[in-house]
Amino acid sequence: MNAGSQPLPPKIAVSSSPAFFAVIVLTLAALGSGAVLFFFDPTKYGFYPVCLFHSLTGWNCPGCGGTRAAYQLLHGHLLRALRDNALFVVMLTGLAMWSLRWLVRKMRNQPATFNVPARAWWWFLVGALIFTVLRNLPAFAWLSP
Repeated sequence: MNAGSQPLPPKIAVSSSPAFFAVIVLTLAALGSGAVLFFFDPTKYGFYPVCLFHSLTGWNCPGCGGTRAAYQLLHGHLLRALRDNALFVVMLTGLAMWSLRWLVRKMRNQPATFNVPARAWWWFLVGALIFTVLRNLPAFAWLSP
């Protein structure tokens, strides 16, 4: 039999970018982390990371209380989550809206990128700085976890 007469197997299409793989890995990591956080309360279990900034200075950084806020959100307690870290809850809401916008654009076959404008990053940094200063002042103690 002639080797040239045999049909060639079909070529397997390969994605042009690793974005799909990255989305799958990040989704699995988020689900796994969320499961651990759902079942193990950060106020009762000591294996969660400790804030180095808070340990050294005694002040609350913008992320202090974020793990407890995530735990409260996973259990449906929005007000308790806002009490633990309001910036985290607002940031998570913005991230969810941005992700939904990206997903809708992708489903409509419109250009969808992960680019965040520099202006948005600056606004976030300024907001985080103001939040950090305020939550460490006695008059705004209600912002501290």
